[in-house]
Amino acid sequence: MRFSRALTAFFCLVLSVFLSVVVGACSGQPEETSRPKNVILLIADGCGPASFTLARTYRRDVLGQAGGLAVDPHLVGTVQTHATDSRVTDSAAGATAYACGVKTYNGAIAVDTLRRPVATVLEAAEARGMATGLVATSTLTHATPAAFSAHVPNRGMAAEIAAQQITKGIEVLFGGGRADFLPESAGGRRTDGRNLLEEARAAGYHVALTRAAFDSVTAPPVLGLFAGSHLDYELDRDPAEQPSLAEMTRKALDLLRNDPDGFFLMVEGSRIDHAGHANDAAAHLHDILAFDEAVAVALDFARQEGETLVVVTSDHETGGLTLGRNLDGRGVYAWYPGVLAPVRHSNDALARMLREGADPETVLREAGLDPATLDPADRRALLEAAEDGDARTFLSHYNDLIARRAVIAWTTGGHTGVDVNLYAFGPGHTRFFGNHDNAAVGRQIAGLLGLDLPALTEKLQAQSGAE
Repeated sequence: MRFSRALTAFFCLVLSVFLSVVVGACSGQPEETSRPKNVILLIADGCGPASFTLARTYRRDVLGQAGGLAVDPHLVGTVQTHATDSRVTDSAAGATAYACGVKTYNGAIAVDTLRRPVATVLEAAEARGMATGLVATSTLTHATPAAFSAHVPNRGMAAEIAAQQITKGIEVLFGGGRADFLPESAGGRRTDGRNLLEEARAAGYHVALTRAAFDSVTAPPVLGLFAGSHLDYELDRDPAEQPSLAEMTRKALDLLRNDPDGFFLMVEGSRIDHAGHANDAAAHLHDILAFDEAVAVALDFARQEGETLVVVTSDHETGGLTLGRNLDGRGVYAWYPGVLAPVRHSNDALARMLREGADPETVLREAGLDPATLDPADRRALLEAAEDGDARTFLSHYNDLIARRAVIAWTTGGHTGVDVNLYAFGPGHTRFFGNHDNAAVGRQIAGLLGLDLPALTEKLQAQSGAE
């Protein structure tokens, strides 16, 4: 009996190794021969499994681009996302889990449940002499980039987050949120009178505020803020004014790649989440596609460089998107991604057009709707709201109409508790096979880089006087 158990265990081990090799070979993965020198962590904020299906299907069936998404060959597992105080996390607790390897409460930015600072992988990388970078399509003070670069008990403390971010030695900071770095007297939101852009310049940062300035950056450190608040949705983005997420990722890699001690880079597709909150299907879709282009940039770099681990995941799902739904009380076994193709602008842009008094029928066409094809009741409701400049009512009718035509649905304007996808490529990728707690993902990244987060946490807490 003992021999039989030993033989069974041996064959299980052999099978495990064989499957690991086969999976690696089929996905183009390099062999597991060493730890990574560099890590690129890409977070698709608010992007659940159905969202990736939406983007993949649209890319294939509407755009005619075969081959799937860049992330598809590297799916290795799933992630549990709950916070300590809720089965449904927010972005702050979710990002803290990835950044620090610890679970905490909703709203917390790199602090534990006792509100004590906990070290981030970015801080630990900097302490060891590595180069670091943060790239986001939100404000840089938003929950995810904040959780890697600041310690505050409440995610709403944007002024304090910004002040901490420029003191961390981060080599590359790209995103939105210029107003959080400027005093009210200079058109910003700061009430303390500090001009953090001037302070960053004094600390040696090149400050880039325009597309042209972004293009001219050739060396770190750099602070690039390309909007007063969040960057525009991909549907609305003017390439002459704002770089894409893929372009920011490529530039960040160019600036970080030559550090002899390696680098850690976090890239967030932030506005995927915002579109989910708004139940804005077209904006959600196009920001996912833009995120996947950034993933492709990271994967190309990793394949060429050979010592880079790429990890791709989400902090949570937003909106409860479902593909297929009931219509008139009957389950419909279909959904139509092509309905989203004519949509030219996000809800934000449509609302702005309405507030500025645009012609109602023009707004409908920009929203991807031909007034002549609308049901009379829908047409009347939309045009009346548009004529009144009532953006909220217009968008409520509009989002529901688009969803019914596409046969998709949203269950919430908030987050959900579903497990999210986990992708990995490069040295150490097998550590991410299976289902993981989000904090375990953060600990794995730190471990693969040889970073001692508990030791740095103890030091931070001693410095802060935390007990």
